[in-house]
Amino acid sequence: MKGVVLAGGLGTRLRPLTAVTNKHLLPVYDQPMIYYPIQTLVNAGITDIMIVTGGNSAGDFLKLLGNGKAFGLKHLNYTYQEGEGGIAEALSLVEHFASDDPVCVVLGDNIIEGNIRSAVRAYRHQGGGAKIILKKVSDPERFGVPELDGRSVVRIEEKPELPRSEYAVIGIYMYDAGVYEIIRTLKPSGRGELEITDVNNAYIESDEMSWEELTGWWTDAGTFESLLRASNLVAETGANKLEMKHGAEVTTQA
Repeated sequence: MKGVVLAGGLGTRLRPLTAVTNKHLLPVYDQPMIYYPIQTLVNAGITDIMIVTGGNSAGDFLKLLGNGKAFGLKHLNYTYQEGEGGIAEALSLVEHFASDDPVCVVLGDNIIEGNIRSAVRAYRHQGGGAKIILKKVSDPERFGVPELDGRSVVRIEEKPELPRSEYAVIGIYMYDAGVYEIIRTLKPSGRGELEITDVNNAYIESDEMSWEELTGWWTDAGTFESLLRASNLVAETGANKLEMKHGAEVTTQA
């Protein structure tokens, strides 16, 4: 399985902070935001990783991350997304990198306390299709919300006024190589983007979607409020992050 971190976009909800840099280079407590999703993949045993970025600060990712030595990696891959075409369009850019391998996709502003090892292991045994990670939240109307029937996902609705469950679809997804054909069939939504919810619903309609609930806390960091919450959570309880010991960077296995 290959790993993908989606770190493009213009970060307009965080202006003026993002007027001069990419959102994913902003600090979350004591580390750049981009560190956390990379560590999520590494902790799950995924070491062949591509960063999808964009905007005017794309070169800063290379200066910060290099070949991923701080994460114990031998190499990091990079690609560039022009404009803001949506999460699904960003994912389409990794097709040549992933080849026929499945991918685990993590949005660059998603931060979790624990790890996704069990979900990745279960997906490998699943043998294809897709898997999403869910988390119970107090405000599901802010997110993509699944309608569930036991262990089956019936449908995912984006930012519903009347959520059909207490769960949010967090920004961690697993797909087989069929995802790129699905993306090629999509049409832009009202905001002009190719939506990842449409990708997920296509897998649901084909009865190829599974889900797992995340243990530990989760937050995004795409608004001022959630960026502050993420920093406070990391400071108070920790996260799957790099730790500095005696001036050297080492990875922690959460």
